[in-house]
Amino acid sequence: MSDNSVAFIQSELKSVKENCEKKVKDSKLVACVPAMVRVVLEQTQHKSIVVCLMFPDKYPDATILIELKSKTLSYKLLQGLTKVAEEEAKKYLGREQVLMVLKFIRNFIQENPLCVCSEEISFIKKDLLQDCDDIKLKQKLSQIILKVKKDQYFMNFKITIPDNYPFDQSSIEVADHNFPEPLTVNILAQANEIARRCVQPPLKKRPKDPPFEPKPAVRPVCEYMIRTCIKNYPAQKCPLCNEMALPENPQEIINEPNHEKFAERVYCGHTFHHGCLDIYMKTPPFTGGKKCPSCSNRIYHENWKVTPELAEARWAHQEARRRELDEVVDFLE
Repeated sequence: MSDNSVAFIQSELKSVKENCEKKVKDSKLVACVPAMVRVVLEQTQHKSIVVCLMFPDKYPDATILIELKSKTLSYKLLQGLTKVAEEEAKKYLGREQVLMVLKFIRNFIQENPLCVCSEEISFIKKDLLQDCDDIKLKQKLSQIILKVKKDQYFMNFKITIPDNYPFDQSSIEVADHNFPEPLTVNILAQANEIARRCVQPPLKKRPKDPPFEPKPAVRPVCEYMIRTCIKNYPAQKCPLCNEMALPENPQEIINEPNHEKFAERVYCGHTFHHGCLDIYMKTPPFTGGKKCPSCSNRIYHENWKVTPELAEARWAHQEARRRELDEVVDFLE
């Protein structure tokens, strides 16, 4: 390294020591020596990057060497950010580059709040979405916009990522859909409940449970909404009559709760026709509660909350009344 380069670097290091934390918001200068400038840029606990800058032999006529590290942001994101930061550094060849690169990286984190869930977004694109689906990222609003289809059914929804993700709860909203309204309300409520459980400890902690730690919500929410619901329900058959639970044409959806073809979603996630489920829940055997024919889990539903004992007693009473009426009819004949 030439004497001119050494003198230039010494001058820049002095400037960095004096101005780094003043001019680069959210920065903490850890090391500032000829071998390396090391700075921590931290906006939140999860938006944190360690920036390591090293001077090449022909500096400042060569671009500064950049290495980014983070315990929270994905390796793929850091690789991409390193490349664009290197391109930014080329704009300042022959001049001081350290503070300009630090400002660029800091602004990138600020202007791209969805960087905290970049790995989850990659998973959604690769493993959950198909060619008929669409995803858009609105960085300024910190929102993920998803349009998901299955046959003739669709649901458009958005996930808003809070500044302090994943420690604060994400919110989910449905913008448009053609699913049955009660089913959509259920899907949305469960999605927001999944997001809540990611950031709030359970009300009743079991003795052997490890200490609660908040975890990212975007992936589990999208797995539920896309894989479990949107891509699944249009293909489900009623476990009792084996006919499609939802009509092939969404325009033929029945929203009347007491209609026999109204789609009832039970706790295990399977969908029944109201008429089929009503007969099944009121017909023996009742011992141990009614089980879903598809998965053998106990059926729970707001409209059928009676205990197996009470259900059996009601059935016995109805059967007794029916026999009495049959006897009367036989007598009159």
